[in-house]
Amino acid sequence: MAQSAPRGVNAAAPAPNVPSMGSASRIESPAPNYRFPDDKTLVYDAEWRLWNAGTATITMTPEGASRRINGAAISIGFAALLYTVQDRFESHFDSHTFCSEHLYKHTEEGTHKRDTNILYDYRQRKAVLDEKNLKTSEPKHQMEDIPGCVTDVLSGIFYLGSLPLLPNSVYLFPLNDGGKTVDVKATVEGKEQVKTLAGTFNTIRVRTEAESGPVKKRGSIWLWYSDDASRIPVQMRARAFWGTLNVKLNRVEGKK
Repeated sequence: MAQSAPRGVNAAAPAPNVPSMGSASRIESPAPNYRFPDDKTLVYDAEWRLWNAGTATITMTPEGASRRINGAAISIGFAALLYTVQDRFESHFDSHTFCSEHLYKHTEEGTHKRDTNILYDYRQRKAVLDEKNLKTSEPKHQMEDIPGCVTDVLSGIFYLGSLPLLPNSVYLFPLNDGGKTVDVKATVEGKEQVKTLAGTFNTIRVRTEAESGPVKKRGSIWLWYSDDASRIPVQMRARAFWGTLNVKLNRVEGKK
């Protein structure tokens, strides 16, 4: 079932002849005026069902022609008693094309503990996944078809922010997390002022949902980007069958 817009927010109806990327799902290179949030650590607070659910951090670092993003998510308090989360991510992507190159995930979620490496081999057009179950030591190896360029679950947050995000625009892009490639539909719903512990931001609100794959139409994720050249993700909201998770920027560490 399609999810409704966040409470207190009216989703903008698509206008006729709105700008869009067309029907083909693809990755666009970053615009010349887009500023990567290099050497900054974005620190977030997470809330689930009115409980303080945990913290998350994201840091981007330039590495030659590529960029590395390190991310972490840790559950705390009552939420951790219900479902423990201690995840670490590392994503590498081409700075000029935004094509993902490599994704590493260490996930500890409930009773599941895994190390996952995903290599994006564009010569063979394959996502190569090697995974180890840390409880049973069982290995997993699989290869899945990918198009000529994809983004991943971590760098995709910044890829979406790098797009023009014009009012009422709709964008479609491929995302791969080691399995089947999923087409993600992103709809620009409007502008909104958001208050966080890091300050008050003028933002652009974008709704995303899967247009293909096993999670098609199973939930929506909203992202609020700062309405400036940096397009920092200020707030995120995921609404699915298990409830609503709200993530808000707490502070920005590092160089200004």
